[in-house]
Amino acid sequence: MKQLVLEDGTTFIGKGFGSDRESFGEVVFNTGMTGYQEVISDPSYCGQIVTFTYPLVGNYGINRDDFETVNPAILGVVVKEHCEQPSNFRSEETLDEFLKAKGIPGISGIDTRKLTKIIRQHGTMKAVITSADRSVSQILNMMKDTPLPIDQVRQVSTVKPYVVPGRGYRIVLVDYGMKHGILREFTKRNCHVTVVPYHTSADEILRLKPDGVMLSNGPGDPKDVPESIQTIRLLMGQVPIFGICLGHQLIALAAGADTSKMKFGHRGANQPVKDIKSNRTKITSQNHGYAVDTQSVQATKLRLTQVSLNDDTVEGLEHSTHNVFSVQYHPESSPGPDDTSYLFDDFLLRIKQSQQKNKEATYV
Repeated sequence: MKQLVLEDGTTFIGKGFGSDRESFGEVVFNTGMTGYQEVISDPSYCGQIVTFTYPLVGNYGINRDDFETVNPAILGVVVKEHCEQPSNFRSEETLDEFLKAKGIPGISGIDTRKLTKIIRQHGTMKAVITSADRSVSQILNMMKDTPLPIDQVRQVSTVKPYVVPGRGYRIVLVDYGMKHGILREFTKRNCHVTVVPYHTSADEILRLKPDGVMLSNGPGDPKDVPESIQTIRLLMGQVPIFGICLGHQLIALAAGADTSKMKFGHRGANQPVKDIKSNRTKITSQNHGYAVDTQSVQATKLRLTQVSLNDDTVEGLEHSTHNVFSVQYHPESSPGPDDTSYLFDDFLLRIKQSQQKNKEATYV
């Protein structure tokens, strides 16, 4: 048996699966009904223990195709029930087997509805998954004295640059914790992608002669990577830029806006977002615990382009003078709907228009 202990003292006793190791992190919840493999392998969950609100997880097993990274950074999995005998033609191993292989602990058989209500009421908090015979008072003292990590981006970013070759536009993709779905979207469009570490300087990026720069998703507080904010500030006006999730927040900070921690964040595959210009709503996949402050955008050269219909938070931004735009959600939608995958085409169109404009200016 295992126990999940929250920093407020709330304790849940359940059945252990996956790895037997003890795990300490921030407990959050995801509302998706499917896509648990993509969630577990999403680098943006680095430092977090994820509660799945859907009651049955693991029923279609684990397959080779749906990973978002090779080495998951998630710290724990909490479910109402985990399936021990999955049934799907693509299944290659069970959820339990996969978590054991990756050293990720899991706990099942607890009231995930109650846990989610606690997080919604009090916000995300520290938590520990451990053996049921450990002293709760000792665990609480440990959590009190142990801060949550602030170096998640460093943990999940690539160490060295690498190239995914193509014959199309040359994209430099800055990896803050990139999901493979982003790469898949660019390779589908035959782009030549160079993936670089999060701390790559603006000079190093520009020496690669990119047609455009993609700023990826990633975990944690955007203010924990100040070097990236300065890099983006120097790149603005030099090359078209597209930011997703953490990349979106970093663009906002680079332009002078502010960000803040949300009470429990947006994590799920059914988040409604309204496009202000078209007045149309898209259903999006999201995973973030920080958001851009709406009021702070007004004092910058950024324009608000999209908002959340759940809580009116900032979902899209566009720079008024530079070729820069961003979205808080995941247009590569892994997992989730593909309503917004057209944004990758919009980015490539922006690159094309920018090159045409530069060419015309050269002949004047």
